[in-house]
Amino acid sequence: MTIWKLAHGRQLELGAKALLMGILNVTPDSFSDGGEFDVPDRALAHAANMVAEGAAIVDVGGESTRPGAEAVSAEEEQSRILPVIAALASEGKVLISVDTYRAETARLAVHAGAHIVNDVYGLQREPGIARVSAETGAGLAIMHTGRDREKLADVIEDQFLFLNRSLEIAREAGVKDDQIILDPGFGFAKDKEENLQLIARFGELRPLGFPWLVGTSRKRMIGHLAGDDRAARDVGTAATSVMLRMKGADIFRVHNVSVNRDALAFADAVLERERKAKG
Repeated sequence: MTIWKLAHGRQLELGAKALLMGILNVTPDSFSDGGEFDVPDRALAHAANMVAEGAAIVDVGGESTRPGAEAVSAEEEQSRILPVIAALASEGKVLISVDTYRAETARLAVHAGAHIVNDVYGLQREPGIARVSAETGAGLAIMHTGRDREKLADVIEDQFLFLNRSLEIAREAGVKDDQIILDPGFGFAKDKEENLQLIARFGELRPLGFPWLVGTSRKRMIGHLAGDDRAARDVGTAATSVMLRMKGADIFRVHNVSVNRDALAFADAVLERERKAKG
């Protein structure tokens, strides 16, 4: 079991059971649910539903990270997410993650009540975001990306190259190891073959020595194999969640909490029996 230290004196136990991070896109243009929850009342109702279905964390994002999405200003991003984060924090029912690569947005979000900073650029777009985590005690999710850079040909070697640099940035800023979780960044400048290789070889990432957050939910890689409608992508997502859980992933960032909850319950039951068999 691993303890992940978070802001505001909170922490999470990782390892014994799979944990779910529900996706809350407060955006008009996210690839799967853009425009569905960009009004605070709808966003809060959806968050409450995800918590009721078993989400331990709600990940709030105010800028779409889909390929080709238009960037928004920091002010627009903050105006979308901060009221939602503050409202969720006032209820105190769920851990809150902010999905941003901007240091100032992260700082304001933690001040508003967020416990976790989730950076899809792995601290390498605005390295100052690491100082926010160090100064506030926020948990820090560091994601691998292939965007805006030359990748190595081997998917695992590129994971080590990128994430080791991110870990250097975090440690130089004063972030403690028990605040950090890593994310292999499924779908971020990775084609179908690279994503499948990453699932197949996921166990090779263990030497990095950190717990793992994974997010395959409804991505193009799922649609290629399971079909493009939302229900098919949810089933495909659950299948990848189970595979990645069996290979060591800890937290699953998903749109459909209930489907993944039920699938992961079976994975956890099998893992528990494996642990007992080993004594």
